Amino acid sequence: MSGPAEVTFAEVEAAARRIAGHAVVTPLIESPALDERLGCRMLLKLETLQRVGAFKFRGAYNRLVQLSAEERKRGVVAFSSGNHAQGVALAARLLSMPALIVMPSDAPAIKLAATRGYGAEIRLYDRLKESREAIAAEVAAERGAVVVPAFDDPMIVAGQGTVGLEMVRQAEALGAKLACVAASASGGGLLAGMSLAVKALSPATELWAVEPAGFEDLRQSLEKGARVTIRPQGRSLCDALESPFPGEITFPILKRNLAGAVAVTDAEVAEAMRYAFTTLKLVVEPGGAAALAAALAGKLPIPPGATVALVLSGANVDPDLYARIIRGER
Repeated sequence: MSGPAEVTFAEVEAAARRIAGHAVVTPLIESPALDERLGCRMLLKLETLQRVGAFKFRGAYNRLVQLSAEERKRGVVAFSSGNHAQGVALAARLLSMPALIVMPSDAPAIKLAATRGYGAEIRLYDRLKESREAIAAEVAAERGAVVVPAFDDPMIVAGQGTVGLEMVRQAEALGAKLACVAASASGGGLLAGMSLAVKALSPATELWAVEPAGFEDLRQSLEKGARVTIRPQGRSLCDALESPFPGEITFPILKRNLAGAVAVTDAEVAEAMRYAFTTLKLVVEPGGAAALAAALAGKLPIPPGATVALVLSGANVDPDLYARIIRGER
């Protein structure tokens, strides 16, 4: 039996060529206030400004644009709590193919509305009683559609890796040498792809994953040296980061390239969202604020005076929840 498909830096570069002109080259910015607070140079990669408001569009477009004419006719099916759903929905619309997205009935309303707005059909499910994977497989069998995973696909990983490719080159243009890069982690597609680019272009840079407390499957997997599946005891404010295991394709890459993983609490994430709003003037969703939360909480091993890049990975937060967080009500 063959092992999981390998993804290379060359495939990240190829993905960058495919998505050019379709995905946004998001800015890498610096905040003097954040630099002063943390005592180092902090650069922020604003995937909040990507199409659909999250990095997920990169991988989705890179995957869908490589489908054959016959596959495009039959369409695609995906499962997601929101950002991958929107990425696939928009990519499918741009490429004129049908898309059905399996989404939890308790997904943020703003993500459900946006996914429908991009033209996708939605199939709701109960995340506590039903299997989204099984539903997607059933739909794919009925329609002959292609299943587009959220993270465990070589072309998805390569597409997400373009975040790291842009980041390193933008940092170089600023005269910055990155000591550390941190990003949020769920199934690991973003960090796996990013790490391929970062390690190819800046081998000495450390990469750190940030997970929600209670969903530390990647940290446990890195410590064990093998994929671990956890049994969460509750929910996280970071609804986009609730995967109970790292991917089969992503984990070998993460094991090879990551320095480690840290966890942030809901309270730390909420504080990071408030800081982004009040000081940075940025709207960031809970999962998208995880890396910033880790930095503000002192959980990243940042040497004084070092240059660090954080990915703010998404901005799709429910307005009512966001208002409560900004007011300090949760």
